[in-house]
Amino acid sequence: MTTVTQHAPGTFCWTQLGTTDEGAAKKFYAGLFGWKDETQMAAGNPITLLKSHDKAIGAVMPLPPGQGPPSWTPFVAVANADDIAKRVRDGGGTALMGPMDVNPNGRFAVFQDPMGAAFAIWQPGTKPGAEIINETGSMCWNELITTDERKAGSFYERVFGWKPEPMPGDPGRTYTIFSMGTTKVAGMMTAEPEMNLKQPHWLIYFAVDDCDRAATKAGQLGGMVKMQPTDIPNIGRFAVIRDPQGAWFAILQPARK
Repeated sequence: MTTVTQHAPGTFCWTQLGTTDEGAAKKFYAGLFGWKDETQMAAGNPITLLKSHDKAIGAVMPLPPGQGPPSWTPFVAVANADDIAKRVRDGGGTALMGPMDVNPNGRFAVFQDPMGAAFAIWQPGTKPGAEIINETGSMCWNELITTDERKAGSFYERVFGWKPEPMPGDPGRTYTIFSMGTTKVAGMMTAEPEMNLKQPHWLIYFAVDDCDRAATKAGQLGGMVKMQPTDIPNIGRFAVIRDPQGAWFAILQPARK
């Protein structure tokens, strides 16, 4: 297992859960992924880190009243948070928080894209972000569920320089890959009617060794499996889950190479 010491600008570097019951959420994810938690101070405020193999993979924080349902928010590494904030505004996005400093850790901001999906940015100081990615129990993919792929693709290309490339899928459907050079950064898809999408959002995937076993365990712990384990040719096996407080996430068992 390799410890990540820096994340390239434009790539996902962190994830944070806002929830209505922090204690229950920590218990659920500890049971599912084996995560430990550790409370630290950041800019005078407590933050609870989530750790896998003693490496930080994200954080959990109480959700203030009136700030929406529980959800996972992905963070993108940037070189200059203020420059990105201007690109977001110019592209039709909305600033929800910041940019602001969390000294000495870094500088961050939270936004909504023009369709309403929330995401955040992180300009590192002493903390680069997640210490492990693409490992069992850590973030391994991010996927935008949206209502307008063309508009979303143009927005994220303007903000981060991501190049959207539609990939053929089932008849009448496409799946778009966001890339930076040869690096695949994220995915995007239009919500299907059966999803009953209430608001566009980013879906965060966590890597697991056994998708079926993890999905069963999530149900035993009080979560709801919203999409049963399903194979993606040459990619792996995944499932979509809603935790007991209502936050959505996905799990992925990568295909053997």
